[in-house]
Amino acid sequence: MTALNGAAAAVTGAASGIGRALALELAARGCDLALADRDEGGLASLASELAGHHRKVTTHRLDVSDPAAIAQFADAATAAHPNLNIVINNAGVALFGSFDEIDQAEMEWLFNINFWGVVHGTRAFLPHLARKPEAHVVNLSSIFGIIAPPGQSAYAAAKFAVRGFSESLRHELAATNSPVRLSVVHPGGVATAIARNARAGTGMTDNARRVQSIERFERLARTSPRDAALRIIAGIERNEPRILIGGDARFMDLLQRFMPGTYWKVMAKRLEKAAAQDR
Repeated sequence: MTALNGAAAAVTGAASGIGRALALELAARGCDLALADRDEGGLASLASELAGHHRKVTTHRLDVSDPAAIAQFADAATAAHPNLNIVINNAGVALFGSFDEIDQAEMEWLFNINFWGVVHGTRAFLPHLARKPEAHVVNLSSIFGIIAPPGQSAYAAAKFAVRGFSESLRHELAATNSPVRLSVVHPGGVATAIARNARAGTGMTDNARRVQSIERFERLARTSPRDAALRIIAGIERNEPRILIGGDARFMDLLQRFMPGTYWKVMAKRLEKAAAQDR
């Protein structure tokens, strides 16, 4: 995009983590904001912090698993911010457990947020964005939309789906000379509360394994939310189709390319070595 100053952005999952950092950095660059989350207290705190930037900020309670609620959010956000030309579908959740430890309802719960929330968010805003001279959609996938570790069958499936949907739509937009650009984001380990807030599958009875997984994630998640936000903003400004965040994401992306069938053997050895060093 030629300029963020004077733009307006809608951000889901804005109350914490990468979403919160994006709101702060976009406001600092002159963007007005429509911020959405289920956490109304977190939104109120963020709006208070943003007051010093003197931008127009609206907050919207939103459950992205509800397509009707997303449509209402899009209507309210574009009414409050007629110049809105950036949409960041950031909201997401995590679910601990191997495939046989999670039931169908739990898998659908995650998909309704991590995948369908992205699809419905894109669909709701796209007609408005298409009328702008330039606009940008940013869809959050994950490095687990490029590699698929054990114990993440639901999460990886949803994030691979976000990647596939986003890449196909980007090609469709380009073929029709749409003013809308689309970036798909693949963060590596970012120091947010997503693991600590994750649900555990009903069949996962080993709480010690869950605690160990949280601790491992928090040890390895070395990118700050602010650094992740800065990388996404740079990607918007440069119209990058794919945005990798963190050295770990770049390494795993290359590893998957060179060893598409056996990359996890390498990753498992690295994780075992890291665990041994921590003991």
